[in-house]
Amino acid sequence: MKTLSKTGLMFALAGSLFLPSCAGSYYVYDRPVEPVYVRPAAPYAGAVWVDGDWAWRGGRYVYTRGYWARPRAGRAWVRGGWDHGPRGYAWRRGHWR
Repeated sequence: MKTLSKTGLMFALAGSLFLPSCAGSYYVYDRPVEPVYVRPAAPYAGAVWVDGDWAWRGGRYVYTRGYWARPRAGRAWVRGGWDHGPRGYAWRRGHWR
C-alpha cells in the first residue's frame, strides 16, 4: 500500500512539472515591438530560417531570436503571429507544417 501511495505521489508530482509548459493564452493590450537585428548568414545550403518567437515569462512576453535549422522532409516552417481578440493580443507560436 505504501508503494502505491509513493508511486501515485511521484506521478502527480511529475505531471505537475509539465503543466507550466502547456500552451496557454496570455493577453496583452498592445503587441510588443519585435527587436530589429541582422539575420546571420546561412550556415549551410538549404538551411531554413526559423523566425523569432515570443514566450510568456515573468508576467510579460519575452522575445527569443530566430535561428537556422535543418529542413524537415515534406514540411515547411509556419511563422508565428499575433492574434487579436476581445481580450487583447495573444501570441500564436510558429510550427512545422
